[in-house]
Amino acid sequence: MAVIPVELAGRTYEVRVGHGLLDDALEHARAFIEPYHAGGPSGRRQIPVVADRNARAHHGDRLARSLASGGYEIAWYDVAAGEASKSWDGLAQLTDWLLAQGVERGDHVFALGGGVVGDLTGFACAILKRGCGFVQLPTTLLAQVDSSVGGKTAINTPAGKNLVGAFHQPSLVLADLDTLATLPPRELRAGYAEVLKYGVLGDSDFFAWLESENDAVIALDPAAVERAVATSVAAKARIVAEDERETTGTRALLNLGHTFGHALEAETGFSDRLLHGEAVALGMVLAARYSERRGWLPITDAERVTRAIDRVGLPAELSALGLDCDGAALAGHTRHDKKMARGTLPFILLRDIGDAFLASDVELSDVAAFLDEELQAH
Repeated sequence: MAVIPVELAGRTYEVRVGHGLLDDALEHARAFIEPYHAGGPSGRRQIPVVADRNARAHHGDRLARSLASGGYEIAWYDVAAGEASKSWDGLAQLTDWLLAQGVERGDHVFALGGGVVGDLTGFACAILKRGCGFVQLPTTLLAQVDSSVGGKTAINTPAGKNLVGAFHQPSLVLADLDTLATLPPRELRAGYAEVLKYGVLGDSDFFAWLESENDAVIALDPAAVERAVATSVAAKARIVAEDERETTGTRALLNLGHTFGHALEAETGFSDRLLHGEAVALGMVLAARYSERRGWLPITDAERVTRAIDRVGLPAELSALGLDCDGAALAGHTRHDKKMARGTLPFILLRDIGDAFLASDVELSDVAAFLDEELQAH
């Protein structure tokens, strides 16, 4: 098991990465579970667990058995899979349920599932009684290496994705690698895009290792997948510790591939037509190619990024999506990006593999022209 501390001003929490963690959840999270013994006049209370329905079906019994070994019962709240659950209605229903469960400010709510459940639960806990604790139990590769770490919580609105939310850090993250075996291959590949991201943006050695070991990671070789997840989490932990609330520009580097990716998600209606990780993968290809277009990144490096993404079956060509739009329409979606400030949208681009930077002088008209070329090329 790897233990990665996320060190923030005045507080630290751990991300534990390994196999069988849900089976030992009682021991790992005992400090956040024991307060439920002191249930007040009504006696022992049930532990609230918000779960993706698929994650509960696959892993709920393991978690329940672990907690039952200490005499605890679970109160389950099921969330439908998919981004549609991250809505105002979804938030209202969950907070009402948590209040009905008698959750107190000193309690911890558990989130079992992928990024949707983690984001929704984290945001509900951020606002419930002005803030209660929560523990992340991520069951997807994407959630384990990205959304469960760092404290960004949010819901979607008609204006765009993740535009309403709060910074609210978990108290503990248990990334049980055994849960990855139940993922559909497409979702596993989508999560791998976020793993690749850490190599592309800040660790050329890790990127090179992934180039040679991508098959082992995708096949869930125990040693390879633990190294991939732990290295990714450590990279994010370093960046979050330096810039928790994305005020200095350092944390913005984690958005490599996301500005283009979110535009693609918007154009495809935030649907299963393009999963988030798939959009990020193609967004990284576009960021690399646009960086090459501007003269910052050698073409050989742009090609390496494209090959690394294409090799594992992730989308690497914009033209292959068959979008019924032009470059201006895609570029227009970026105007709703939450990183927009004073009418300017910074893009995360590349000088080298392992050397991402924030470019604040990008003209959307130039991006639109570039995207027109990509829609027709390759």
